[in-house]
Amino acid sequence: MKLTNKFVCCLVLLLVSATQLFAQKTIDLTSPNGELKVSINLGDKIYYSVSGNGQDLLTKNHLGLILRDGALGENPKLISAKKTKGEEIIKPYVSLKFSTVKSTYNDLLMTFKGDYSVEFRAFDDGIAYRFITRKKGNVEVMSEDFAINFPSEYLLHLQLNNGFKSAYEELYQHVASADWKATDKMANLPALIDTKKQYKILISESDLSDYPGMFLKGTGSGAEGTFPKTPLEFGPQGDRSQRILKEADYIAKTNGTRNFPWRYFVITKDDKQLLENTMTLKLAAKSVIADPSWVKPGQASWEWWNDAAPYGPDVNFVSGYNLDTYKYYIDFASKFGIKYIVMDEGWAKSTTDPYTPNPKVDVKELIRYGKEKNVNIILWLTWLTVHNNMDLFKTFHEWGIKGVKIDFMERTDQWMVNYYEDVVKEAAKHQMFVDFHGAFKPSGLEYKYPNLISYEGVRGLEQMGGTAPDNSTYFPFMRNAVGPMDFTPGAMINMQPEVYRATRPNSAAIGTRVNQLAMYVVFESGVQMLCDNPTLYYRSPDCTEFITSVPTTWDETKALAAKIGEVAVVAKRKGDKWFIGGITNGKEKTREVELNFDFLEKGKTYTMTYFEDGINAGRQAMDYRRKTKQVKAGDKMTITMVRNGGFAAELK
Repeated sequence: MKLTNKFVCCLVLLLVSATQLFAQKTIDLTSPNGELKVSINLGDKIYYSVSGNGQDLLTKNHLGLILRDGALGENPKLISAKKTKGEEIIKPYVSLKFSTVKSTYNDLLMTFKGDYSVEFRAFDDGIAYRFITRKKGNVEVMSEDFAINFPSEYLLHLQLNNGFKSAYEELYQHVASADWKATDKMANLPALIDTKKQYKILISESDLSDYPGMFLKGTGSGAEGTFPKTPLEFGPQGDRSQRILKEADYIAKTNGTRNFPWRYFVITKDDKQLLENTMTLKLAAKSVIADPSWVKPGQASWEWWNDAAPYGPDVNFVSGYNLDTYKYYIDFASKFGIKYIVMDEGWAKSTTDPYTPNPKVDVKELIRYGKEKNVNIILWLTWLTVHNNMDLFKTFHEWGIKGVKIDFMERTDQWMVNYYEDVVKEAAKHQMFVDFHGAFKPSGLEYKYPNLISYEGVRGLEQMGGTAPDNSTYFPFMRNAVGPMDFTPGAMINMQPEVYRATRPNSAAIGTRVNQLAMYVVFESGVQMLCDNPTLYYRSPDCTEFITSVPTTWDETKALAAKIGEVAVVAKRKGDKWFIGGITNGKEKTREVELNFDFLEKGKTYTMTYFEDGINAGRQAMDYRRKTKQVKAGDKMTITMVRNGGFAAELK
């Protein structure tokens, strides 16, 4: 066949273009709005840099996956690079921020010689990437190369750990990047970076499955990923844990054909966007529960924090971990429409036997009584007891238990990550939900299995004097920004830090009463605790009625004011009701915030019932005022929060 000159010229141009593409080995991917850009450069490694509006944010970063039989990403040979646009409507069953999430992104799939690919996604609010492998059989992952570099000195907000054994409850540390060296403590995720030049960057992961959770080590000019090795042999360590006796030399042994976890960066110039972000959800695996309608998010009355010690003229029994006390908690929950009570450590005769209740408790009678009162029961267990008795879900379902609180995992290695998934999978078979305590942070499993309703993984109120607003005001921007968080709020004894003195049963919180009320709106959890004594809730019926009116799932979230670690004010809608919650730290004597009610439906007037810090709350933290006023779209109002204070409102 004779080729025309025109055809030959076109063929040459195509070949030249293709040759130039692969010769330059640099590919750019931008966010849909064009603000964020990731530039991938292929050399001896896969390098990438991230910029925002032309400003370098993360530079000369590199990634790789080191297998026993070779390093993926080392001297990469690109076969193809395919760009696509993605748009998806996601409707999470447990909707912590939005009942409907629109995910729009630009995608780049780079396929390399050696049966692997690297996929990048660029969203308007962040960048993510993951490895995809197509290897036969199992592979052993020796390590993963996650390395980021800062073009200048940044401020880092971190939870620093002594090692991989962690319940993610350390206080946040605020460290100059140049001062965080490789010899210093490692940090768990999420980590938050303040570039000090407009942009903030939140780092975490999603779709974590059959693989260890990532930690970070400082380098003085950036950070590198580090991972726990896979444990192989265990020995006894009390009634609630195991000692690791032998570890593998790899971090994961896993299927060679799979998607690896997403590493993501939420990137924003506006702190409000951190409060509204849904990146973990957008990157998570889809639900494998076809009909999760049996999963019922809700509030729970919890007895451990107040040491099961109701008192007063209506308590004509010896209070404690016994049948009469738990019936009292059920009566309280029923009166205020609370769906659950938690029976924490002590409900069983021993922590190692989940089938034999404490004879003083009579769990089956409480289940029967609770059913009469429309209140269900959540039982506390150690993870080790669950591991040794995985058939307990079948038994508990037969008893009528609706959920379990599982505690003390405190590890993030591949074995433990798989344990989490095994547990929620088995619980789902018997229509039970799970709340993990002593846990790592959410990493997407809660969307794959919506019966995973919450995680602790935070320095929660059980720490009492160890939990102050100077630390917990970071939570909406960091820990709660990556998924559900069981902080256990609701303290009715409130103190400013310089006068704090408390111990169970007279437990107390640092911060004002309204700070505690606001947490029910600001903090997000599929099961939200009322941690304090029913006696105290009865004595403050206005506060209790507000708390128990706040939903645990939401249709819409609107951040009204935000400054990382200093103030967070959000409006959230459920149906046609709106709630507002605001919390602040202790750095300022008072903090004023202007609320703009433009989020309300136009043409309607709303009655707003609100709680504000009292005139003396800066000294006597239990001082508050409850007021009402009419508001409509377009109205503005200035609120004042005292140090460690808050603002809470219901609009209907």
